Amino acid sequence: MATRRAWLTAARPHTLPAALTPVLVGAGLAYGDGAFRGDAFGWALLGAVAIQVAANFANDASDARRGADTPARLGPPRMVALGEITTRQMWVAAWLAVGVAAVAGIALTMIAGPVILIIGVSSVIAMLGYVGGPAPYGYRGLGEVFTFVFFGLVATVGSRYVHDMSAPLESWLFALPIGMLVTAILVVNNLRDIETDETAGKRTLAVVLGYRRTRLLFAILVVGAFASIAMFALAGWTPLQTALAALLAPAAIRPLRAVYRKTGPALNRVLAQTARLHLAVGVALALGTALS
Repeated sequence: MATRRAWLTAARPHTLPAALTPVLVGAGLAYGDGAFRGDAFGWALLGAVAIQVAANFANDASDARRGADTPARLGPPRMVALGEITTRQMWVAAWLAVGVAAVAGIALTMIAGPVILIIGVSSVIAMLGYVGGPAPYGYRGLGEVFTFVFFGLVATVGSRYVHDMSAPLESWLFALPIGMLVTAILVVNNLRDIETDETAGKRTLAVVLGYRRTRLLFAILVVGAFASIAMFALAGWTPLQTALAALLAPAAIRPLRAVYRKTGPALNRVLAQTARLHLAVGVALALGTALS
């Protein structure tokens, strides 16, 4: 049997803030609008975490099957590739996590209607298609696009929608910087793995673009996120209090500098810094809207 430590590593808890952040933003928006529901928030939080864990388990199993995870891997260890967890065990765990997400989805459907079913089913399909199936889009340079759509637009707007079945303009606007920052996390991850991914035949967007243009993409996403937050608030499209999130911009200087200077395993620190930045911005936006 796999150890508890191996399962914890496979679940990759450091990735969970990427799932939690849009739920927090949606809840903050709902609270500011006087529409917040604790049950909707709780189920949305559970569903988001379950989908993220399921994705992590599925990616671990799929990458190992395709030979993408080798001893030369620069990121955190993958349990199937190391032989700590069998492929069958990992897929069973992935589907159990999907089951938990389905329970949360059913509860949310009872609260907010059938639109949630569409969101849930499409999210599961997107999760399974990232590195699984006959044509995994993560191997074809589309990982960043799907991450922006599902972890940015769908997750943020959907997290607001579950409270009162509405999707105000603010939810769409905040979905943009949240999507940019979560996509920046993946960009750093793929920048770190350019050489090993190319060797394994994994054509990520970073492999296609190369080092220079991938670094430029990272900078555009991070700077664009803060610029959009400030612009939306100053234009009066979002509460002025949310402009405070733009004050976190100095925290982006270190990862922006490092991404142009570092390669390989040294980018793991940039990855962690970008993930923390994403969460911090989400919390700031949630508080700004809740207190508006």
